[in-house]
Amino acid sequence: MALPIFLLLLLLLITFSSLLSFTITTTTTTSQDIATCLSSSNVLNFTTPSSASSTTTFNLILNFSIQNLRFSSPDLPKPAAIILPSTLPDLRAAVLCCRAASLSIRIRSGGHSYEGLSYLADHHTPFALIDMMNLNQVRLDAGSLTAWVQAGATLGETYYAIAESSDTLGFSAGSCPTVGSGGHIAGGGFGLLSRKYGLAADNIVDAILVDSSGRVLDRESMGDDVFWAIRGGGGGTWGVVFAWRIKLLPVPKIVTGFIVSRPGSTRFISGLVHKWQRVGPSLPDEFYLAAFVGAGLPEMGRAGFSATFKGFYLGPKSDAVEILNRRFPELGLIEPECHEMSWIDSVVFFSGLGVNSTMSDLKDRALRRRGFFKAKSDYVRARISKRDLKTAFDLLAVEPKAYLIMDPYGGAMSRIKSGDLPFPHRDGNLYSIQYMIEWTVEDEGRGKEYMEWLRGLYELMGEMVSRGPRAAYVNYLDLDLGVTGNENDARVWGEKYYLGNYDRLVRAKMAIDPDNVFNNPQSIPPSGSGLNLSLVDVLGHSVGTQKDRV
Repeated sequence: MALPIFLLLLLLLITFSSLLSFTITTTTTTSQDIATCLSSSNVLNFTTPSSASSTTTFNLILNFSIQNLRFSSPDLPKPAAIILPSTLPDLRAAVLCCRAASLSIRIRSGGHSYEGLSYLADHHTPFALIDMMNLNQVRLDAGSLTAWVQAGATLGETYYAIAESSDTLGFSAGSCPTVGSGGHIAGGGFGLLSRKYGLAADNIVDAILVDSSGRVLDRESMGDDVFWAIRGGGGGTWGVVFAWRIKLLPVPKIVTGFIVSRPGSTRFISGLVHKWQRVGPSLPDEFYLAAFVGAGLPEMGRAGFSATFKGFYLGPKSDAVEILNRRFPELGLIEPECHEMSWIDSVVFFSGLGVNSTMSDLKDRALRRRGFFKAKSDYVRARISKRDLKTAFDLLAVEPKAYLIMDPYGGAMSRIKSGDLPFPHRDGNLYSIQYMIEWTVEDEGRGKEYMEWLRGLYELMGEMVSRGPRAAYVNYLDLDLGVTGNENDARVWGEKYYLGNYDRLVRAKMAIDPDNVFNNPQSIPPSGSGLNLSLVDVLGHSVGTQKDRV
């Protein structure tokens, strides 16, 4: 059962008070300036660190959506204010007051930014945090088969609202229920239905955006280039999305899910994955089959190298087993390993919420298992040989805190053109790789060591993956690729995320935010010349009137 937000905040305060007790580095004057502006604009739901009594509330709210504990350090800068808008006028006033107080703006929907960019800035840049958690309404329109989803709604809240209305409609987005829809869709949004229907961003038909001047814009008034850019061009760059209008997608009443682990030597697992490379991207559109590889996968329940295959099929398990036994007999899938369920139950099944979780748990905004992590990403356009896979897996086998996630492409992902949205990784991509290493507070002192280890694995894979440039997925943010404003031009990292779409994104930035009000270390600059932004936070890395329709 989902707990009220207040109780979740209280639990977090108790649990993480020693780890997440922050020192406030923002001047009282700056906090007072924005507080005065917000109050005069009738925005009442905000907090500042200006007094001992308010600091507890401030830290509580700040900590609540920090999903990567790498960015919970007391040494990192804190905002001059945290604003929690509840209405469109609140959001508009928040943007204008940030500008009036000369504060940089951070926008947090769910707090899952891999590099903490939705709630951090550098030590030299005063900033305010606009936390969207109270803008979490989801309103369905059965007649048009669409829904307005406020940007603070999590994926879990979105899925829950859809399922309450229909058992034959769904939405194509990610599997983690606490991810915010605002940032997820802004970067593309890959999920279990993407081979059938494309990304979350491919299924957006309208949006409401507040720009740096406080204008409220919809699809028509923001223009084609900006509407194109906000759907996959990264978050925190164009303005603040107040809400997305999503397309509801048909799903059958019965779907199939399975999570099966196959232990073995690195040679055996490399053989399985080598075959998966052929099968995963070429299965029917209704089939999603991902491979997780590592020496400490939780699905195994014991130590040892293994591959876990997570499968989702839009249909009965008899069909799923028949298809895989014909196409991938090496997996040895049997019907008892498969589970028939409704689409919403499959969302819970793949959510990571744990055994005995229910549909209601999707509304819980609190991530149940937090830790420290670093991630990187790649795209594979030509199958990797068994020999090269084994070389990579031999290294992976020595570090049980690390693992790979291989997501299959093909299907609708290949039919959508690379320039239709900023997300360019379409036809020709067999699958993506997410490299992940996780650790706990007990190993906090070894964080740099773990991150360097992951970088070593990433370097080893360099000849096996896409090149010219080596592509990456913007929702798996990676500041190792470069930051705007340092010696690397923004184009260096920008073309890794967006390939040939980078220049159009720069033009869209010039159209909507030429003064670069919305910026972060990996936001699109308003020129392609390596603009020196006021905000460069490397975080220890080397490198018109609109109706309120929602």
